[in-house]
Amino acid sequence: MKLKLSLLLFSFCTILFAQENKNNEKSKDSIQKLDEVIINSNVIFGSKYVAKNRTGSAYYISPEELKKYNYTDINRVLRSVPGVTFYEEDGFGLRPNISLRGTSPQRSAKISIMEDGVLIAPAPYSSPSAYYFPSVARMEAVEILKGSSQVQYGPFTTGGAINMVSAQIPDEFGGRILANYGAFNTRQLHAKAGGQKGQFGYVAEFLNFGSSGFKDLPDDSHTGFDINELLAKLRYSSKADAKIQQYIEAKFQYSDEVSNETYLGLTEEDFETAPFSRYASSQDDQMVAEHMQFMLTHELNLTKNFRITTNAYLNKFKRNWFKLDDVVFNGDKQGIANVVANPTVFPDHMAIVRGDINSGADALLLKANNREYYSTGVQTKLDYHWYGENTFHDLEVGARYHYDEEDRFQWEDGYSIIDGQLDRTSEGPRGAQGNRISSATAFAAYAMYKLKWNDLTLTPGLRYENILLEREDFGSSDPTRAGDNLSTRENKVDIFIPGIGFNYAFTDNVSVFGGVHKGFSPPGNSTGEEAEESINYEIGSRFTIGKLRGELVGFYNDYSNLLGSDIAATGGTGNLDQFNAGEVEVSGVELLLNYELLPNNSTFKLPISFGYTFTHTEFLNAFDSANGIWGEVEVGDELPYIPKHQFNAAISLEHTKYELNLSGRYNGEFRSLAGNGSIPDAERVDSNFIIDFSAKYHFNKKLSLTSNIINLLDETYAVSRVPAGLRPGHPFGANLGLEFKF
Repeated sequence: MKLKLSLLLFSFCTILFAQENKNNEKSKDSIQKLDEVIINSNVIFGSKYVAKNRTGSAYYISPEELKKYNYTDINRVLRSVPGVTFYEEDGFGLRPNISLRGTSPQRSAKISIMEDGVLIAPAPYSSPSAYYFPSVARMEAVEILKGSSQVQYGPFTTGGAINMVSAQIPDEFGGRILANYGAFNTRQLHAKAGGQKGQFGYVAEFLNFGSSGFKDLPDDSHTGFDINELLAKLRYSSKADAKIQQYIEAKFQYSDEVSNETYLGLTEEDFETAPFSRYASSQDDQMVAEHMQFMLTHELNLTKNFRITTNAYLNKFKRNWFKLDDVVFNGDKQGIANVVANPTVFPDHMAIVRGDINSGADALLLKANNREYYSTGVQTKLDYHWYGENTFHDLEVGARYHYDEEDRFQWEDGYSIIDGQLDRTSEGPRGAQGNRISSATAFAAYAMYKLKWNDLTLTPGLRYENILLEREDFGSSDPTRAGDNLSTRENKVDIFIPGIGFNYAFTDNVSVFGGVHKGFSPPGNSTGEEAEESINYEIGSRFTIGKLRGELVGFYNDYSNLLGSDIAATGGTGNLDQFNAGEVEVSGVELLLNYELLPNNSTFKLPISFGYTFTHTEFLNAFDSANGIWGEVEVGDELPYIPKHQFNAAISLEHTKYELNLSGRYNGEFRSLAGNGSIPDAERVDSNFIIDFSAKYHFNKKLSLTSNIINLLDETYAVSRVPAGLRPGHPFGANLGLEFKF
């Protein structure tokens, strides 16, 4: 109730401020008065101008912004966006844990992740955990949608959507080659070329990036990764003088990954003394993955005001993460999360994990988390707009038919550790640790109407989701899947998701926006399991005062049924079963400020920016979370993994010959188990403030020298306590490179 009153007060103050500025002269280049256009269906906004004028909170990271630091880590790219929280895991952003406005961040499973407007999570409905995430290094833009007017993008509508915009086909021949190298053998090679000839357009791209890793194993083996990515697009367009304009575009994307990553972290004592060490028992942990996407896009412009766009897509992803799971001493089997969290309770287990003693056979159990994912569907969007007297109307109607599945076929092998070296002592029966197929068949449709009348914009909309979730479990003793012990279950969801947003421009320099919409997240396949639902509110203002541009937003998410997930990445069993966490309130404030310090006629530019997010979470009922993932929850407890405070500040010095960029991010402390009051030491991840730096020197218009420094002050900090123990953030790392454009 206090937050609702605060939001109303905030709205009232915004309106008063706007009315005081009502008489300000409107600028000639006001984006509020530009004619509306139908944007490409494969993007959410397509530009900062569209994002700024949306009726809900939105953020567009442009190509220029992405090139400032040439990051390969999505966490570092998103850290400048208010309302986005995350916790790191491996230091490179390989498997991000992203939250939008307080949604559960684990494996980014509660937000709609897309590439070119198509769902890109391995199995978006049946298994959305982001064990695959598109490489931000090859993206031309990143779009983040929060708040109201989310009916266009689902199935996750509570926090929002992130769309990664891949390489676009250029109007004329050109390209870019970037190569850099630095600390820990970290390197990147990125080459892209494309153009158009007549009615044909094309673009081809190759990306390789990797590292030897900044963590240390006793045998000095690599703890890093190597990733290759390929992308190709081919488009055929109608002739320029054709009465009906249309094109068809084919996209192919492939990536492979080998990463020597582990779920095994460090105890409190070991993190204090050697934060970048890894225990000997994790030396064979490795993820091997492969991703492939085929996509066809057809765009038909029946008139300049009426467009139909259709996407057909097929995504395949397979991976086997072979990693330490359990430790056995004298017949007592313990999970690694329990051992690392309680080393004094399990000193002999811990000695085996460290490799301090020689063990017997099968003392270490490494699980082959072998899974294949499949996702396919077709979606279409009709967009029609028309004009009236002092009005603009736009009607957007879309539909999608989608199928996805996760196929688990897992096993566990036994190892001994002798003189710090692992030796396989047994091979577990295939399928014994998971032998099942989870699938989802979904039909989604939406309609959104946009009315712009003078300075007022309204966007009411309605989304519909019909989902059938199924599971076939063949059991641990049927590797051929003959079906002798087959068990099945299914769950159905049929739901309407309404929303409405508004934007009112008092002047060219002040507007207020907001709305209310239903939040939704699909349940699991357990019969009768209910979906996650909430009612979400936001009110905000965008303003310009001289050279200062800003946005201030308040939000309130009222969950009637929050869902938690049992995933290994948060110390659970990894069965992906969801559980009912009941009623929860999430509220907060987002602030974004941009200011140019130098005069407009200066040969230099000195822009600064500041972003701040405050997030408050509160359980409204008590329960005991499944397998202790969130602990025993009491009324008034806060959600884990969500910091209350975070901010980002950046400053750049820009000249036609060179540029310098400095960016700092403060991430507040957060708890790893639900609770309230001061956070116990064993459940706290401390706050940190990390500064990055980048520089470019342009020899000419085609050739530039680039440099990048991560963690400029070489701060040592913990990023999480999951999956199993404390994990460090990336230490000081610098690289140099060359960029050639043609």
